[in-house]
Amino acid sequence: MNILVSGLINIETTMRVEGFPIPYMPVRYPFFNINSTVSGVGYNVAKALTILGNNVRLLSLIGRDPIASLVRQALERDCIPGDNVLAALEETAQSVILYDGEGRRQINVDLKDAQEMAYPQQRYHAASSDCDIQVLCNINFSRPFLEMARKAGKLVATDVHTISNLDDPYDIDFMRAANILFMSHDWLPVSPEQWARQVWNRFGPEVLVIGMGQQGALLAVREDNFIERIPAVYTRPVVNTIGAGDALFSAFIHYYARTRDPYTSLRKAMVFASYKIGATSASEGFLTEEALDDLYLKLF
Repeated sequence: MNILVSGLINIETTMRVEGFPIPYMPVRYPFFNINSTVSGVGYNVAKALTILGNNVRLLSLIGRDPIASLVRQALERDCIPGDNVLAALEETAQSVILYDGEGRRQINVDLKDAQEMAYPQQRYHAASSDCDIQVLCNINFSRPFLEMARKAGKLVATDVHTISNLDDPYDIDFMRAANILFMSHDWLPVSPEQWARQVWNRFGPEVLVIGMGQQGALLAVREDNFIERIPAVYTRPVVNTIGAGDALFSAFIHYYARTRDPYTSLRKAMVFASYKIGATSASEGFLTEEALDDLYLKLF
């Protein structure tokens, strides 16, 4: 399956802490506890989809700085074509993530000048022409592609992550364009079920998934008037929950693109995400399709 992904790449640094809030100490020496990897929503989704067996066209912007070489090395190592990853920024985006043993985390993202830069539309058209499904992550350089994809009859998938307002000026374009819409329950002002109906009434996505962490996920399928919670599954001990949402999103897209079955797609995606959070970085811990299908059969 050819899938276009447009989204962020950053250098991610993670460190485990004892808990939150963090007590002040002038110096600490957490040996073998600080790790840096190439990550970012766009990269995480592209890598997961590649490992699952798809042909991914990744569109992103990185810097003209020394650490951009780490991105190039990771793209080559992970077999993700890098010809549409453009060195258009002064600096590559970075993130610092603190996490504890209870699954809590604090994510600090420095986008540098990524939000002010446009991605060349001619490169988008060339990359997307044979991609029936387009994953347009909610970063500004993806925004112009939303209308183009819908006009071209492509299936648009996006994840707006934490949101509390359907009139949110940043995410409203993404919600309006999405056939497949993902988000988190963290900031919702009402129950996920109530929120799902509000999203249906306002934007009408074919499929809506609201991730709920340890509680699983809520699935809303408009055609079937279906809104129900799907319980979480346990596959291995949790190390870091960062990237769980990206993993859930990626695996769902992988199976839904092939089957158009949202129910099985989400259940398999939940197994994929559960296994993924046994790794430290947001871009690590992904199963192959064969391994995922085998694990799914053992669990269900």
